[in-house]
Amino acid sequence: MSTGPHAEDFSVDSSFSQVQVEFYVNENTFKERLKLFFIKNQRSSLRIRLFNFSLKLLTCLLYIVRVLLDNPEEGIGCWECEKQNYTAFNQSTNINWSHIFWVDRKTPLWAVQVSIALISFLETMLLTYLSYKGNIWEQIFRISFVLEMINTVPFIITIFWPPLRNLFIPVFLNCWLAKYALENMINDLHRAIQRTQSAMFNQVLILICTLLCLVFTGTCGIQHLERAGEKLSLFKSFYFCIVTFSTVGYGDVTPKIWPSQLLVVIMICVALVVLPLQFEELVYLWMERQKSGGNYSRHRAQTEKHVVLCVSSLKIDLLMDFLNEFYAHPRLQDYYVVILCPTEMDIQVRRVLQIPLWSQRVIYLQGSALKDQDLMRAKMDNGEACFILSSRNEVDRTAADHQTILRAWAVKDFAPNCPLYVQILKPENKFHVKFADHVVCEEECKYAMLALNCVCPATSTLITLLVHTSRGQEGQESPEQWQRMYGRCSGNEVYHIRMGDSKFFMEYEGKSFTYAAFHAHKKYGVCLIGIRREENKSILLNPGPRHIMAASDTCFYINITKEENSAFIFKQEEKQKKKGFAGRGSYDGPSRLPVHSIIASMVAMDLQNTECRPANSSKLALPAENGSGTRRPSIAPVLELADTSSLLPCDLLSDQSEDEMTQSDEEGSAVVEYVKGYPPNSPYIGSSPTLCHLLPEKAPFCCLRLDKGCKHNSFEDAKAYGFKNKLIIVSAETAGNGLYNFIVPLRAYYRSRKELNPIVLLLDNKPEHHFLEAICCFPMVYYMEGTIDNLDSLLQCGIIYADNLVVVDKESTMSAEEDYMADAKTIVNVQTMFRLFPSLSIITELTHPSNMRFMQFRAKDSYSLALSKLEKRERENGSNLAFMFRLPFAAGRVFSISMLDTLLYQSFVKDYMITITRLLLGLDTTPGSGYLCAMKITEDDLWIRTYGRLFQKLCSSSAEIPIGIYRTESHMFATSEPHDIRAQSQISINVEDCEDTKDVKEHWGIKTSHHRNSCSSDQSEHPLLRRKSMQWARRLSRKGNKHSSKTAEWISQQRLSLYRRSERQELSELVKNRMKHLGLPTTGYDEMNDHQNTLSYVLINPPPDTRLELNDIVYLIRSDPLAHVANDGHSRKSSCSNKLGSSNPETRDETQL
Repeated sequence: MSTGPHAEDFSVDSSFSQVQVEFYVNENTFKERLKLFFIKNQRSSLRIRLFNFSLKLLTCLLYIVRVLLDNPEEGIGCWECEKQNYTAFNQSTNINWSHIFWVDRKTPLWAVQVSIALISFLETMLLTYLSYKGNIWEQIFRISFVLEMINTVPFIITIFWPPLRNLFIPVFLNCWLAKYALENMINDLHRAIQRTQSAMFNQVLILICTLLCLVFTGTCGIQHLERAGEKLSLFKSFYFCIVTFSTVGYGDVTPKIWPSQLLVVIMICVALVVLPLQFEELVYLWMERQKSGGNYSRHRAQTEKHVVLCVSSLKIDLLMDFLNEFYAHPRLQDYYVVILCPTEMDIQVRRVLQIPLWSQRVIYLQGSALKDQDLMRAKMDNGEACFILSSRNEVDRTAADHQTILRAWAVKDFAPNCPLYVQILKPENKFHVKFADHVVCEEECKYAMLALNCVCPATSTLITLLVHTSRGQEGQESPEQWQRMYGRCSGNEVYHIRMGDSKFFMEYEGKSFTYAAFHAHKKYGVCLIGIRREENKSILLNPGPRHIMAASDTCFYINITKEENSAFIFKQEEKQKKKGFAGRGSYDGPSRLPVHSIIASMVAMDLQNTECRPANSSKLALPAENGSGTRRPSIAPVLELADTSSLLPCDLLSDQSEDEMTQSDEEGSAVVEYVKGYPPNSPYIGSSPTLCHLLPEKAPFCCLRLDKGCKHNSFEDAKAYGFKNKLIIVSAETAGNGLYNFIVPLRAYYRSRKELNPIVLLLDNKPEHHFLEAICCFPMVYYMEGTIDNLDSLLQCGIIYADNLVVVDKESTMSAEEDYMADAKTIVNVQTMFRLFPSLSIITELTHPSNMRFMQFRAKDSYSLALSKLEKRERENGSNLAFMFRLPFAAGRVFSISMLDTLLYQSFVKDYMITITRLLLGLDTTPGSGYLCAMKITEDDLWIRTYGRLFQKLCSSSAEIPIGIYRTESHMFATSEPHDIRAQSQISINVEDCEDTKDVKEHWGIKTSHHRNSCSSDQSEHPLLRRKSMQWARRLSRKGNKHSSKTAEWISQQRLSLYRRSERQELSELVKNRMKHLGLPTTGYDEMNDHQNTLSYVLINPPPDTRLELNDIVYLIRSDPLAHVANDGHSRKSSCSNKLGSSNPETRDETQL
């Protein structure tokens, strides 16, 4: 067939189509193959070195066997020669060298030694040939080669010349060859298993081997040489070497002949040269290891729990904040903290980590989180958590964020199952670390907190105290009542428990949330603030009376300690009734009635006082009298289930303030209609959408400039705009994206339109276009270029019409040479404004919390000095909140974002803390979750008397949950002059103890100004001061002539008041002159009062029997107005419209600021 030749051709072609070619990494010569096997290949060379090491040890062991079998008394000489008799050593005779040159070696022993020598010789020659590189003399004169020849060639010669078989050969020198083989073997081992951190281990091993070789060489050499002298056993020689090398030198065993004495001298010289070099190398490596921190052992990582802290640079403040907060939790006491930092350990940090309290639990490793080998050293894959903190002391915070992002990515890549806790500085970088388990954005929290400080005073202090772990023992030894109460309430924290497992809340299953919150506070003193449904992972703050408590709910509550650590002591009902008021039909704070009496008292429900909240008359208004005029007013009980017609608030989407505006405003045409909606432009990715008050149309960028007119309006200063409410001024260096979070909480939908304060941004640098695009949709938001150290800029932006000035930390100050000097410019500028505008509420952000002691600084204030001593005492007692008694912090006037670092640390134990904090700050808006607001206690509200009754009133009327009080007290700050004995011996001069306070004030016409709310414009004299001055008058009649002893102090205070008044006039003239120069009216400045003689503080979850005082501001968590709009909006609107018709439109809601 014709297909045959074609098939044959195909087979021929296929045979030549593929050729297998072997490629060799090394040259394919015999020498190269041997070199690969003996030297280059780690595993094969490791086996050969191990074999060589074993041979050398065996030769040393055979030498010891030969010494033990040797008996010189049987005669000494060459093999098969006539033996010489052994004679005892005589000092007068010469040395018998035959005892040194000849030994008795048994034939089997000789055969084994010769075999080993032959193998060693051949191996040495082969390795010399393979490592030959052209210089034969370099190979021959190596110490290892010379020792090999000394110990092998004589044995090989004895094969051909039998008389030499008894010749002494120093086989014990093979110990040095064994040491050399061991070093090479360890190096190969580390190369084979890819271990790099072995320098310390190698050096320690070399040092130990050197010591052993010196001792072994000395022992064997002296024992052999002393055969010709006073015969020494191997053990006595070993004893002599140990005594000699340890520099003890007992002298009971000594060499007797000069060869052995010469050997001792040589050995001591060698030791003096070799050992110091070895020790120096070891110490150097040890110091380097101390700097880098070594490793966290794998065994410990598998048996113990540890967390890793990754930072760019570790400062002592950051370290102590972390350690104090982390180890404050009892269940974390057995955890280790591994710090991974690329920089060398700071001296202060090193000193702290040497304290036994921390040295056993904190391990510092110098390394980078971007290197897998450093993450391996920290055993990141076994870690319980990894905290990655940003370096906020960097001038370029964006660059610091970029480093943090890379660290987070590296850790996630290396240990994907390790929980990540990341701190980020700029909000626009947050979405890069969205995969982390917990993220805290510093600028988001900072600006939202500063914004809330303007409408809810001291929110920063409230949040800071909540996120710090405290025992509530601070200030308990202080003589001041406010410090004891403030310190005790600061111990409150947020805890959680499943309702079905809780004694606090179990009995309220099936009841409304508001009912459970009130009765839990009444009975146990705990404040229930929120819940989380089992099927829904979102946390709801005050979900309102519509929420029915279920056993599977997780309850979040504020208390001194968690329920698991509480002991329950139930008092008898009779004892409680003696404290209360019998037969009243209702209950109040001090009565302490048991819960079954409270439930029984709800038969008759007085609901006449519940009205629609947004436009009602005062929510806390005195109820109408029923019957007897002497009967104490009652408060409606809290319902077990919600009454939808009375409790639920009106729909805020239909703006209830429109009616009031049309009736109260006379301009009519000047009223700008606002709409509610979501801001159309977010300046960064990841901002939570919040329903806000918006302009119907975006404002042109030219209209956002406060100090320059445009074609749309001609206003050039704040006075010309004619704002109804006081201004909020924010001083910042640049308009960063975080500043957007300052505006949003102040324009949120739940704030009444008539309460919106104009916001003026005083910026050092001109804002960028995208920022203006984001804020142009908000009403009454303006900006102006200027600085706070320029008085003209302050006056133009309307500082005399402002209630709050927020001074934000500036990034450019981070470049200060001295770390703590970063705040110097801010502090001095704020102090200047504090003197020029004394009634202005200045809220300052500082870089370092320790600098807050310089805020509102008074050089000769004995009270500040006493507070400084109190702070030091609390710090010595181990308090994490030693700075809490500083007056600016207690009053919410100063804030440092580093105080919120504990929020990230706490989230390791309480994973809900970041969510709750963001809900309180308004950064997140979960549907159905409430928000933080405040109300002011006026004279009309004092009939409620106690915090417990206020809790009941709020729960029954508007379903609001109070969580604390911001209290302002009058206070006199004394100066500590050298001659002022009373000021030195007494911590403070309070209004209760100072007889002349009121007289001096009335004489000079100085009125004490209390904390001003953003809605309050009138400043009345404190009734508490008037009441306490009455008490002073009564005591004065009892004290008699004691008043005359204080006349000198009275005169000194008069002089001081006169001095202050003259200084005040001088400052006033300066400000007025500048205002006239700028063409501004000076009328507003004359109305500013001085409120420097007050102190304010926060009481978190005070006891129910705490007395309410005038001007107290109560923090509330108000339920979401839109929670049930979709369900029953029609019925609620109809009920609200009925109530609006009966209420007075002129009255204002006292519960909102």
